[in-house]
Amino acid sequence: MVDLLLRFSVIVGLCGMVMGIVMGIRQDFSLAPAHAHLNLLGFVTLFLSGLYYRLVPLAAASRIAQIQAAIAMIGAVVFPIGIGFAVLGDHQKTFPIVVTGALMVFAGMLLFAFIVFRTSAIAPQRS
Repeated sequence: MVDLLLRFSVIVGLCGMVMGIVMGIRQDFSLAPAHAHLNLLGFVTLFLSGLYYRLVPLAAASRIAQIQAAIAMIGAVVFPIGIGFAVLGDHQKTFPIVVTGALMVFAGMLLFAFIVFRTSAIAPQRS
């Protein structure tokens, strides 16, 4: 699960960079909110959580960590896609996608907070 989380985050980060390059070439930055959320949630947040799971293997071993990672990965893609659709299309029709993605991201972060608070005391201490 940890390897999948790290690899997935890097793939999403590359997609976010390509999206930024394409926006720059076209000089059309209307999708900047989707681009920013894709990079922040899809790369940064997922990569950092993967690093935490690598640092605290006991946290990664739990079933709740697998659920958290799945929800976070799906939400990190659905939310920016929803934002992109809302920016480019009918906001009323695409609003459910945005809300679903946002709630998934929030649920993933709530689960991650629970995991961190439960396991941070067992993390290896550096001097």
